[in-house]
Amino acid sequence: MTDSHARKLAILQAQVEVMQKPVYLDTETTGLETADQIVEICTLDYSGKVLVNSLVKPKGRIPVLASRIHGITDEMVADAPTWLELWPQVEVALARRRVAIYNAEFDLTMLKQSHRHYHLHWVFPGEASFCVMKLFAQFYGEWNYHYGSYRWQKLEEAARQCKITVEGAHRAKADALKARGVLHYMAERKR
Repeated sequence: MTDSHARKLAILQAQVEVMQKPVYLDTETTGLETADQIVEICTLDYSGKVLVNSLVKPKGRIPVLASRIHGITDEMVADAPTWLELWPQVEVALARRRVAIYNAEFDLTMLKQSHRHYHLHWVFPGEASFCVMKLFAQFYGEWNYHYGSYRWQKLEEAARQCKITVEGAHRAKADALKARGVLHYMAERKR
């Protein structure tokens, strides 16, 4: 039950976003709670070229449940830079650019939380961010009556629907590439 007008608007918005040549960002984390931190981050330029792709050593251990999802272990991050060490590189990658994120609210929250662990003042360095997940939900057009909005689709499902295959589910680079692919897929549809 697709609302064709809403879908057309999503396509138009995707075209506008692609024309702005955004940076794509994805993170993997220690979990979903208010004390959790980033353990991997990737930023890609408009063409899909890697700007930053790094594991991040968190303060504390990575819970087993989180490791089961993304496959990142304490041993893997033992020699990785801390958030404090890596942030200047990420900040440069995002500076004065539009930033595309699949589930922007989550990743932006994790950026802020990782900052908090190092007592860094949070100021988003990008021009602005937008949520590819919410745009895809509008494009897909399945209404969620409970929330009064379009039903969000998991990134893996959105990528599958857009016929995008990238190896490495739940790793930052693979997920950033999928988000890029989903946005471009929407932008290439005919209104």
